[in-house]
Amino acid sequence: MLAEAGTTRGAEVLESLPGLDASEADRSSADRVVEAAVAAMDIRLPGEQLPVLLAGTDTSPHWDRIAERCLSCGNCTMVCPTCFCSTYVDTTSLDTTPVDSAELVREQHWVSCFQLDHSYLTGGAVRATIADRYRQWLLHKLQTWPAQFSTVGCVGCGRCTTWCPAGIDLVAEAVALIDGAAAGDPVGGAA
Repeated sequence: MLAEAGTTRGAEVLESLPGLDASEADRSSADRVVEAAVAAMDIRLPGEQLPVLLAGTDTSPHWDRIAERCLSCGNCTMVCPTCFCSTYVDTTSLDTTPVDSAELVREQHWVSCFQLDHSYLTGGAVRATIADRYRQWLLHKLQTWPAQFSTVGCVGCGRCTTWCPAGIDLVAEAVALIDGAAAGDPVGGAA
């Protein structure tokens, strides 16, 4: 079996599954697939250094350039394996049934940080522009996530880029921000 557990519970699950031990040929084949996938990646992010490299980019005009292309549709968050934002919606019946017998339904709904009301507080939306919402999403994944979860919030699957109708590439945008900050140019390098 070619699977690696990341937790004790995962190891228990793997041990309970039927299957054969992977042969050396199986392991070699899997290694070749991984090597080919890594070689196919044109741009790579400097994982552990991301929080430091992205520091100070929050005021970069590059966010506005991304926002000119971003539709704020939320496709990227819908397909991202690490996005987990949700909200709860309570619905009660509006008939004259006594309160103790009225129907109350609580549902958990997926939400995206690209939705305007995701950051809505009493006074209005905290992140009113697409640039603000995209910056929140990217910096949360790559800059603040490591402090919360001890790992980067991007697994490198590319789903966000594949499903983006505007073709915005999270990796390319992060690299542009980093390159722009390193050059002392807050505008960044991507189009």
